[in-house]
Amino acid sequence: MVTTRARLALLDGASRAVPGVPFEVDLGADEAIAGVAEWCATRGLHHISVEPLASGEIRHRLRPGLGGDPVADLPADRRPGGRLWIYTNFHCNLACDYCCVSSSPTAERRVLPASTVVRLAAEAAVLGTCEIFLTGGEPFLRSDIAELVTSCAAAAPTIVLTNGMLFRGARLGWLDACPREGVTLQISVDSATSALHDRHRGLGSHAAALDGIRTALDRGFRVRVAATLGPADHDQEPGLHELCDALGLGPDDRVIRRIARQGNAGSGVRISRSSIIPEVCVTDQGVWWHPVGANDPDLVVSRKIPPLGEVVAAVTDEFREHRARNDEIAAAFPCG
Repeated sequence: MVTTRARLALLDGASRAVPGVPFEVDLGADEAIAGVAEWCATRGLHHISVEPLASGEIRHRLRPGLGGDPVADLPADRRPGGRLWIYTNFHCNLACDYCCVSSSPTAERRVLPASTVVRLAAEAAVLGTCEIFLTGGEPFLRSDIAELVTSCAAAAPTIVLTNGMLFRGARLGWLDACPREGVTLQISVDSATSALHDRHRGLGSHAAALDGIRTALDRGFRVRVAATLGPADHDQEPGLHELCDALGLGPDDRVIRRIARQGNAGSGVRISRSSIIPEVCVTDQGVWWHPVGANDPDLVVSRKIPPLGEVVAAVTDEFREHRARNDEIAAAFPCG
């Protein structure tokens, strides 16, 4: 069922759209996605994808005209291969209660060899990958992190996901050895004050993360703050934006993520191969459909690490098959 207000919003968006060019419309979460897709099809609008927003609304991406290539309809950085995720390791100094891959200080020391990271970065450069993400675990537990960041940044803009708590002693030297050009440190901060953040991540982690942000900024790094919020935590957003303003971070350096029902999380968004737009992810145990499911057997693409071009081709073909069967309207699940 599509409400009159939603129909008017969709028609207004279509009236201003350029034929063949995708456009976006934000609708209330109460609008049935299947109903919107059906309604759009009757009016010559191709329903490409949906993206849940932090506000609770759903962003619908549409294109005038039926048919077309569902991959070509996506923005370049959302197509398979547009983003490359690399899990450098799985152990971490924290044990967050919603970690999608169950990282912790006691997690198995699973490490992707530096030679593999270097190879993937070189292949990503040839493929025209828009962004490379280095994640974990905590990447700054690796003594060769600067080598990995340098190789990736030479290939594409690189984002390093970190809790920002380890920038001291020898690890401060590892940070200093990383390039600044083309590198962003994405540091996790879930709230403007410590209560919510420390409840999920551990006592004292909020203050330590803020210290890490200031250290990175002082050393000339671009910093992005990423908050992971549950359905009841949207009241944290105004305070988070005020915190980012105080830190001097611009609108593009703020990411609000949702909790996925993976790893340690007992609740959250359920994902599947057909319900989520793929973002190629590589770990020591193979290739995965999306980084949020990098330990989920249902999201395995390959138990080996083939050349990146082969991986992107296989994922692209499968994504097209899902859309051809119209299993679900695939949603973006941004982790960075």
